[in-house]
Amino acid sequence: MFLESINHSYDKYVIIDRQEENQMLTLEFKTYAKPNQFQAIDEAIRICQFIRNKSIRLWIDGGAKSWFELSKYCAIWASEFDFANNLGAMARQASAERAWASISRFYENIKKGIKGKKVGFPKFQKDCRSVEYKTNSWKLSEDRKAITFTDKCGIGRLKLKGTRDLNFYQPDQIKRVRLVKRADGYYVQFCIQVDRLETIVITGKTVGLDVGLKEFYTDSNGKTVPNPKFLRRGETRLKRAQRLVSRKVKGGLNRRKARVILGKRHLKISRQRKDHAIKLARCVITSNDVVVYEDLRVSNMIKNHCLAKSIGECFLVSVQNVLRIFWQSVWSDYHCGEPYLYQSRMQ
Repeated sequence: MFLESINHSYDKYVIIDRQEENQMLTLEFKTYAKPNQFQAIDEAIRICQFIRNKSIRLWIDGGAKSWFELSKYCAIWASEFDFANNLGAMARQASAERAWASISRFYENIKKGIKGKKVGFPKFQKDCRSVEYKTNSWKLSEDRKAITFTDKCGIGRLKLKGTRDLNFYQPDQIKRVRLVKRADGYYVQFCIQVDRLETIVITGKTVGLDVGLKEFYTDSNGKTVPNPKFLRRGETRLKRAQRLVSRKVKGGLNRRKARVILGKRHLKISRQRKDHAIKLARCVITSNDVVVYEDLRVSNMIKNHCLAKSIGECFLVSVQNVLRIFWQSVWSDYHCGEPYLYQSRMQ
């Protein structure tokens, strides 16, 4: 059986352990506005990309060796370039923070001894799709169904449409507001600082998960979940959309429209995968006290070009990440006793 094989080889598997971390709850709403407001959002996104690329160039030239030195240049660039001054001060700093996050990740990979392309040298961004605001330059309406951006970009008031209710949270709990551009429209994300605690009944159950290509996973009780294969099911429409893009003249309006259609096809498949992973992971975590799954190196597995497509359909990385997130939210402040877990290799 699966659990019996675990007892003989601990180093091949990883246990989802309890970790107490401050997590941010992200709520997303679709926004509706006029065309000139969407153009203003695009301009804000371009300014965000400009600040990030300037930060990377400054670091490459040796002008900034720390985050403190890099943050000082946000005001200098705003005074030097008039269009950069249209974006709020904290939004410019958030763009510089994105650049410094990639730089610090590059330093950490070097300390770990990672070599080659995986070291992750910071690159210039070519197609930015979001802009992030902190605690100013925006204001929520009284009914929490609209948001107004008060910087000089001219975005103005945006209507919010979604299933979540912001009235349950105080304005000071909202730490970040993002404007995200996707193939099917524009979205507003709210990063809320809240304690996510769930009370569950201790079942005393332990389950092991073995993922595969034919079945999505097989647990230690013999239960199998079939692989939904969302990519295979939508492959016909995806290929057709790709052919329509390749047939259009580069730089033309029809090619731009075809790209939007292709982006919607990819977006639908990614959302199907994410929804499937979240539902299964939540079911597994809430039904068992100890969850064991195989520690797979997916990045190495997809190097096999014969099975890369089938391995990618299993979206193993998404499932592992969602399992960790749900485990932390459920067990972050549970006091009925530590689960008896043996830990081998934590990602």
